[in-house]
Amino acid sequence: MPVVHHANVPVELFRGGATYHTVIGDPEGSTAIRLGIQTSPPGYKTPLHLHPYLESVTVLEGVGEAWIDGNEHQIALAPGLTLAFPPNVRHQFRALGSEPLITLGVHASPHRIVFVDESGHGGLRE
Repeated sequence: MPVVHHANVPVELFRGGATYHTVIGDPEGSTAIRLGIQTSPPGYKTPLHLHPYLESVTVLEGVGEAWIDGNEHQIALAPGLTLAFPPNVRHQFRALGSEPLITLGVHASPHRIVFVDESGHGGLRE
């Protein structure tokens, strides 16, 4: 897998209309990390969630906002910004504007593990 052509990577559909391409990683967990490109349509919001490992998200295109547990303010997302979500810290982001928000996510794990928090406490304000 030294060269990955993004056009050849299967698309995963997320609830709400976002798509995800796993560029590095497989169901067997044969790689030390998982790297993916997510395309979120305008208005898309991730569920409030966390991972048991470090995740970084780099904004490639579009605009949005993010929330990280422990921060007082929402964070404006735009190209050239990278967020590092520590292990077990709840976070959430959404796409704003009229264009998709395209992000590159790196999961410091051979498997993409997502724990959704349905408590209703915290997260992005409407």
